[in-house]
Amino acid sequence: MALCWAGAVLAAAPPLFAQPASAGREPDAFLNQQRLIEEQIQEQLREALPPGQRMTFDYGGWYSLHLFLYDDGVNSSRTYRLNDLRLWTRLTFDQGAHEIFARARMSYLDFNTGDSFDGNDDDWEGPNLERGYYQFDLGNALSAYGGRKAPYNLQFKIGRDLVSFGTGYAFSLPLDHVQLRAETADVRLTGIIGRTVGSFEDFDRSRYTTRTRRAFFGVEGRYLGFDRHEPFAYVLWQNDHNHDTVPHPLQGYDYDSFYVGLGSEGELSEHLRYSTEWVYQTGRSYGHRRFAKRDVIRAWAFHTELEYLFDDPHRTRASIEYLFASGDEDRLLSPTDAVGGNREDYTDTSFIGFGWHDTGLSLAPRLSNIHSWRGGASFFPFPKDRRLAGLEIGGDAYLFWKHHRAGAISDFTADRQSGYLGWELDFFANWKITTDLAWTARYGVFFPGKAFDDRTTRTFLLVGVTWSF
Repeated sequence: MALCWAGAVLAAAPPLFAQPASAGREPDAFLNQQRLIEEQIQEQLREALPPGQRMTFDYGGWYSLHLFLYDDGVNSSRTYRLNDLRLWTRLTFDQGAHEIFARARMSYLDFNTGDSFDGNDDDWEGPNLERGYYQFDLGNALSAYGGRKAPYNLQFKIGRDLVSFGTGYAFSLPLDHVQLRAETADVRLTGIIGRTVGSFEDFDRSRYTTRTRRAFFGVEGRYLGFDRHEPFAYVLWQNDHNHDTVPHPLQGYDYDSFYVGLGSEGELSEHLRYSTEWVYQTGRSYGHRRFAKRDVIRAWAFHTELEYLFDDPHRTRASIEYLFASGDEDRLLSPTDAVGGNREDYTDTSFIGFGWHDTGLSLAPRLSNIHSWRGGASFFPFPKDRRLAGLEIGGDAYLFWKHHRAGAISDFTADRQSGYLGWELDFFANWKITTDLAWTARYGVFFPGKAFDDRTTRTFLLVGVTWSF
């Protein structure tokens, strides 16, 4: 049995969503923090194929328990416990020429009485197939069958897995999809055709659907010929095939979008890493109380990050990051929903992507109509102590500002027409106690700015433990 450490996980507190019509459903911030959990552990689930073996069979899993206590701007105190169990298995043939992978998930959310968003204080989720795919690798096949290495490679994948373009700023989703990847020494091309997993929450919180149905078609190209830089470009189409369970004859909902992304990842020097991405979005959407004529989408977003890795035994790192996503001053109630959305004209400038980036523990806004600045650092204070060598401590500071002061953000409690949203301080500690046991703690405090009528400080606390087997 292969042992896999699912590292300490971040998670956070949710302010309620941007539409009163969405009452009874989890807010955007809550969903963003659940996504934070997924992003933190995703890379740790991939294990290298043991070299020289014709066939391998691995399996394992982990159980985690997290306690959340937070203020979301509506309730001064919410408490819930997340129990999460995941089991996975991987079968590979012929030195990785063929790979079959599956991972199942079952979760139990236990809210204190009256603290849930939908009135259901105790809720089981699953068991669900979280990931499951078959992948064929031509390069490994040629090595296994013919004993030679080709100057190119071709990979084919079909099934359910995380798909990401660029830095994941505009597109990073688990999809049921077909993927074809071709790679030479200097160029990698990736093409996908897929659709959303039905249980995935849709961004339009004002409509009611039993299953999310969105189709994606896209191609990404990366240049691999530079030593320290990996520039990329992509195009992505998204088509809305959702079926509304509650019809609204005077309100349209379909949201079809197209994205063009450019960017690069790499190193500016030996210890200085960077990533940057620019995205332009167009397409068609429906504004507030519109059903006959659709709006034209003209939006954009930008992201850049610098991270410096110090050459010291404490593995110190420091980073700065800027996130931007355009908004629309006519969207007075929601940056993403049709109801409460664009109303004065037929041009929708609010960016709505399908990616994800960390926007803090407490406010956790969606990337729309927002500027976000972050600075952070972390280190391992006891590198020579046998028991505490795996303890990491760090923190981040955030500053939030609206793109359009009159426009809405995903937190509907930001109810004043002011650009200043506020600032936040987050602190964390991760401790890898043993190979199979990890502990984490998170504390965040958000200080609301002039955009909030209620400027009461919001706090967030998370404590959790993960056991891998």
